[in-house]
Amino acid sequence: MTSDPFAHWQVPPVGLTGSPLDRADTVRRDPATAIALRSRPDARWLVMDDLKPVLRGDAILWAYRSDVPHDAVSVFLGLDGEAPRFAAAAPSAELVSDFGGRVVDARAAAAVLPPGQAAIIAHARALLDWHARHGFCARCGGKTEMKKAGYARVCLACATEHFPRVDPVVIMLAVKGDHALVGRQPGFPKRFYSALAGFVEPGESLEEAVARELFEEAGIRVSNVRYLASQPWPFPSSLMVAAFAEAEGYEITLDTDELEEARWVTKDDVRAALEGTGEWLAPPPLAIAHTLLKAWMG
Repeated sequence: MTSDPFAHWQVPPVGLTGSPLDRADTVRRDPATAIALRSRPDARWLVMDDLKPVLRGDAILWAYRSDVPHDAVSVFLGLDGEAPRFAAAAPSAELVSDFGGRVVDARAAAAVLPPGQAAIIAHARALLDWHARHGFCARCGGKTEMKKAGYARVCLACATEHFPRVDPVVIMLAVKGDHALVGRQPGFPKRFYSALAGFVEPGESLEEAVARELFEEAGIRVSNVRYLASQPWPFPSSLMVAAFAEAEGYEITLDTDELEEARWVTKDDVRAALEGTGEWLAPPPLAIAHTLLKAWMG
């Protein structure tokens, strides 16, 4: 009986997770309550200017209702204790000039914010981006309007309900013996390598997607696919599902449309890469590929 190479995992922290907000589904299903919460004195808004959050220092700048244009697209994020929290797609000029705010790319902001605040940024960006791209019905082409405090849209012509989409992506390390497989796409920065990844296709399980992607991109056959963790990745709407898989062999056959290079690396190689002292660069802590590599190292 062979031993399980994944029996002693510990899952390191995953970026963009751990929001402190209660998403309060009962509020979302009650339009009157959702409207009333907007008028509470402790209600605050995260302003997203072109999907970029407004920060003050190294924290979210929570704006008052009076600081947000009345016609801005605004969604309910949840409750911080009893205090309502919203996000709005709105200009940031006044917050910058009057309150010392600064507009920061969402990914860059998430990399420096405390984990819970980074998760709030991811939540807000995903919802507001979905609303910006789904003003018309995919069934009949009619206009849609926001419902459920931002968690649905309804077609005004055919009454079809639409919900925020999430696109599952598998991201995985093939492991054999004391080695794991990493690769680099042609567009990656120089020396940068990561875990292989790909979208889950219709009619496919997560395990099947892991096996298919590893074979298509690197010619590696695998078995014993094991889930590690997941991560929302709102650029624009992915859910990253991290896994390990046992490789049957070491021989690599590249799909050069997808990968520029792939290589087998040791735990010492990964440790040096994560510390910034190796011959290749690892993904930053925000990315779940970083989590995968740290979990494999143990």
